[in-house]
Amino acid sequence: MSGPACVVFDQSLVEYDFGAGHPMNPVRVDLTMRLAQELGVVPPGSAATRPGHDGLAVVSAPVADEDLLLTVHDEALVESVVRSGDDPGRVDLGRGLGTDDNPTFAGMHRASAHIVGATVEAARRVWSREALHAANITGGLHHAMPDRASGFCVYNDVAVAIRWLLDQGAGRIAYVDVDVHHGDGVERIFYDDPRVLTISLHETGQMLFPGTGFPEDSGGPGAEGSAVNVALPPGTSDAGWLRAFHAVVPPLVREFAPDVLVTQHGCDSHTEDPLAHLMLTIDGQRASYEALHDLAHEVCEGRWVATGGGGYALVDVVPRAWTHLLGVLGGAPVTPATLVPEGWREHVLHRLGRQGPLRMTDGRTPVFRDWGQGYDPNSGLDRAVQATRGAVFPLHGLDPLP
Repeated sequence: MSGPACVVFDQSLVEYDFGAGHPMNPVRVDLTMRLAQELGVVPPGSAATRPGHDGLAVVSAPVADEDLLLTVHDEALVESVVRSGDDPGRVDLGRGLGTDDNPTFAGMHRASAHIVGATVEAARRVWSREALHAANITGGLHHAMPDRASGFCVYNDVAVAIRWLLDQGAGRIAYVDVDVHHGDGVERIFYDDPRVLTISLHETGQMLFPGTGFPEDSGGPGAEGSAVNVALPPGTSDAGWLRAFHAVVPPLVREFAPDVLVTQHGCDSHTEDPLAHLMLTIDGQRASYEALHDLAHEVCEGRWVATGGGGYALVDVVPRAWTHLLGVLGGAPVTPATLVPEGWREHVLHRLGRQGPLRMTDGRTPVFRDWGQGYDPNSGLDRAVQATRGAVFPLHGLDPLP
């Protein structure tokens, strides 16, 4: 079951650009939207609502004003970002600006505020019932903190959207983050707020930036159990990742009973991603999108706000993964065996001088062993999952044992 859905996008969102050589190249967004258009997941054109279109409407993205940014971020950070955008190359290390991760660039404030505005617009459309599901694939900048930029993230669009939903009267929001990196910014911002359940599945911080997100990090005073971290061992593939996901996410989200499900879909968990060490395929990632879609319908009447996130295999992974996400969100999932359109592959060859993938699949059929079939203490993956269940399930009145 699905319903009316939209993606918030216009071409100027690709102005969030840290420059040549930076891993977070906005070409990944352009290639995603081109692929989604060629496959009919979204209609042609960059930013126009198409009444009656059976798939995903494309709607314009506003720019967040300062008052909206200040619901999460310190005024000093916003002022510094504005100055950095006016003076490219400016350095403010105390606020994470001018680093290798977050080099400053012309128009930085507007480009960053635009992404925030797009995610808040997605949240607004879902909360107002204009859409059942809404996405901003340029969003998911989950590392940004109230007082500083971090990890390619200047402003935290996800946190601002969650805050906006709370201010509009949402009683409970569940946030699920499947990026390979810990969703530390969103977790930290709501760590003491029992109205927000944050769940992050990521490669263990023992191996990967930002070095946080362990099972014992489970929420502040009065909000115990509201933060959930599944720290996965390097090398985890589809079967282990999906086993961990289904052992933790659905039971907790069901028990929490949120009004809205907000998700972050960094696809840097893929085996070809250059910045991390998990081994998922496009097919495993697609399975997570379907599971989250079904969960939204099960627990919160379908109200689902989805964002992008990390993902640095710019041609072979990100466009296919996020096109699958948009297909699921729009109620018209792309069949994995679908051929990648020749026109899109020609565009990739012309623009980047390389061959694109041939199909919308990596040729895998994801299967996993359900947690109810037993816990293996000799498995590093199972020990990681059990550590999370043991830390937070009792705080929700759930049995941590298989």
